[in-house]
Amino acid sequence: MVTYVLLSASTIDINYYADKSVSYIVATDAGGGYDAYARLIGGYLEEKLNAEHVIIRNIPGAGHYIGANTLARSDPDGLTIGTFNAGLIYGQLTNNPALQFDLRELTWIGKAAGEPRAVIISTNCSIKTIHDLLNAQDPVPFSGAGIGSASYADTRLLSEALGLNIKIIPGYGGTESEMAMMRGEICGQVGSTSSAQSFVDAGYGNFILSVGGTISGVPNAIDFAVDNRAKQIIQLITDMAELGRITAAPPNIPIKQLNSLRTAYENALKDPRLIAEARRMGRPIEPAYGENVADLVISALNQPPETLEIIKNAIGLGDP
Repeated sequence: MVTYVLLSASTIDINYYADKSVSYIVATDAGGGYDAYARLIGGYLEEKLNAEHVIIRNIPGAGHYIGANTLARSDPDGLTIGTFNAGLIYGQLTNNPALQFDLRELTWIGKAAGEPRAVIISTNCSIKTIHDLLNAQDPVPFSGAGIGSASYADTRLLSEALGLNIKIIPGYGGTESEMAMMRGEICGQVGSTSSAQSFVDAGYGNFILSVGGTISGVPNAIDFAVDNRAKQIIQLITDMAELGRITAAPPNIPIKQLNSLRTAYENALKDPRLIAEARRMGRPIEPAYGENVADLVISALNQPPETLEIIKNAIGLGDP
């Protein structure tokens, strides 16, 4: 049995937050995993901070870049936090001009979970198994968010590792991929398992491959890696998936507000009510906090030259 120890509320400046609202930027549309986690956490953060409100602000566009850039430019007063996907790490590694700040300079609050990735295929698609996908003669249409997003980057990298004949169609964020699969516009996507679980449970799609985790009855990508380069790429996708559901604040937050945000976030993620609610939603809670998350981000940005070359060659910045 796990015992959760709440941090002392004395490290939270409740007088500062008592009459103020905190904006929680979500760098995608309403619906989908990032929005679900922010709305779940936001209510408990409001309570732990003793804030008047925690307001969810959906700022979608450009594969999470617009929302993340907005967060980075926000006043460092402890009243704005945000969540976006780890694909921006790929963007910084490839010098994507859409990223207008250095991820090392953000104030890292925590992460709610790291989630394995999966290949999800629509039941309307002629592709039924990973072997069908590996042997596809014609390009198979897959969705992606904006170029440079985690879903786009992971799809490109997985395709590179396994030699998949995939055509990525960018521009699908949040739950738009599932809707496009139901309409027959695309055949599949690479995404987090929890976000796609309800889609699969409803009979609209199937998991045909897992990456960085296990799904009962579903083969793992590492078993199809034919050389060390392919294994290295799959390991990279796995490492990036560990940084799922991150929450950050702008650079240079005053230490008092920083301690308040980190303590409140940690207490929220340890609250048995939040854990129970997340379980009902099918959303895993596997948190890390503060400097531990900052260290994970810095480690991900410190790739050796050979790995960096793989990323640049697989992703690039042009059309797929």
